[in-house]
Amino acid sequence: MNRKRKAIQSGLAVVLASGMVLAGCGAKNEGESTDSIPSATKSSKNLAPYEVTMAFFGNDQKDLPAVQDEMNKILKEKINATVKLTPISISAWQQQTNLMLAGNEKVDLMFTSAGFNYGTQVAKGQLLALDELVEKYGAGIKQAFEPYQLSAAKINGKSYAIPAVKDMASDYGILMRKDLVDKYKIDLSKIKTLNDLDAVFQTIKDNEPNMVPLVAKNPGTGPFYAGYVPYDGMSGGVGVLPDYDNNMKVVNWYETQQYADLLNVLRKWYQAGYLLKDASTSKQDGRELVKAGKAFAYFSNLKPGTEIEASRKSGKEMTVVRMTPAYATTDMITSMMWSIPKNSKDPERALMVLNLLYSDKQLYNLLTWGIEGKHYVKKSDNVIDYPAGVDITNTGYNFGTPYMFGNQFLSYTWPMEDSDIWKKMDQFNKGAKKSKALGFIFDVEKVKTEMAAVNNVLTEYVVGLETGTLDPAENLPKFITKLKAAGSDKIISEKQRQLDEWAKSQK
Repeated sequence: MNRKRKAIQSGLAVVLASGMVLAGCGAKNEGESTDSIPSATKSSKNLAPYEVTMAFFGNDQKDLPAVQDEMNKILKEKINATVKLTPISISAWQQQTNLMLAGNEKVDLMFTSAGFNYGTQVAKGQLLALDELVEKYGAGIKQAFEPYQLSAAKINGKSYAIPAVKDMASDYGILMRKDLVDKYKIDLSKIKTLNDLDAVFQTIKDNEPNMVPLVAKNPGTGPFYAGYVPYDGMSGGVGVLPDYDNNMKVVNWYETQQYADLLNVLRKWYQAGYLLKDASTSKQDGRELVKAGKAFAYFSNLKPGTEIEASRKSGKEMTVVRMTPAYATTDMITSMMWSIPKNSKDPERALMVLNLLYSDKQLYNLLTWGIEGKHYVKKSDNVIDYPAGVDITNTGYNFGTPYMFGNQFLSYTWPMEDSDIWKKMDQFNKGAKKSKALGFIFDVEKVKTEMAAVNNVLTEYVVGLETGTLDPAENLPKFITKLKAAGSDKIISEKQRQLDEWAKSQK
């Protein structure tokens, strides 16, 4: 994200509770508007007026009414519709949307996520199947995706949500301060494995006594959380596919030798003084510690442009070593999606609005960045900046979530961003390896009691183990024993059963 845009991504990561860090793509043509309403309904004269209510993560914006008015000028002309933008704060999201869906409150478009509650919403019959609507009114949506990306959200063969077009794959690696890499002549080409970082961290420890070599990117987590992930988590929980394959055998990640080996590395780094001594209780954001000159490096999920984004965030030029291949998983593709709840009074019109957010560049950028001349000015056809006297601190419109609002490939870029970022992101998405379980979504309904109990055990042990604070030789066996007592084996058995059924349906 641009530092000029105060993103809520870290908050989303906590709420979605799936480690997806995230923040998209897959479009087949970038930056072009598509008039894709079928000819039978292309004229707004054929359609009765309708207000589409859109509910999504976000805080109130002072100029939201003005932006909404400008969006409605476009929508009235194209499909005789208006929108009512309904941002809901992260803290209130779950309670408020549960009430919306359980009652009969009119809501036409709603943000959802496979890592949060999508499967449950479908199981409860709260979302409408969208396949026929997309066929009739979603030409722009279909054009924005590769078929496997659009179908990743299918449950039992039907689509109940449309993924946002954003980064749909990820690789993982370590971001380091470039000035210190250069100062100490650290040869990044020699870093192939985690153990190759020992000498790097020791160099920083020896020469920068007021700086910790490695910190966790996200507050309250370990360094590898969403920063070094060698498995497909398949909608969260303890059951994973190591190396994104494992012959489709679901295992408890915390019982694997891979996990034990990673804990031993972290314990070694902790004892060597490469990590914060209070890492298990620290609530500090690693990027802020880098910015303050107190930290050298952190692990992160990666995508094209990560270094630029990280440099803006920290105020220090950052360089990266990529340590895993890029993989596409269901969780990455379905981390942010749009659904049409059963409460919609006009699903057809809701889909038409959504289709325009995936195909109409003017409408997308209005919702994302606001009004030209007021919230931004164009520096060229596709590059924008703040007007004179306006910045992140005083702009009246800045959700900071361009990756949420439909097709991010339609987005303008900001001066410090790569002007070709969306082409590169598209290539990155398409070039990523596919998890063998891509398209599988786990329904937790039958094991939700066990999931809650297991999460309590994870809260007790994971941060201590994954910051090196707890000795894995002593505590890992205790951790595994408690996981089993909480029901981890039942969760894995149920996930395996569902995965097997899904795999049969793919043949």
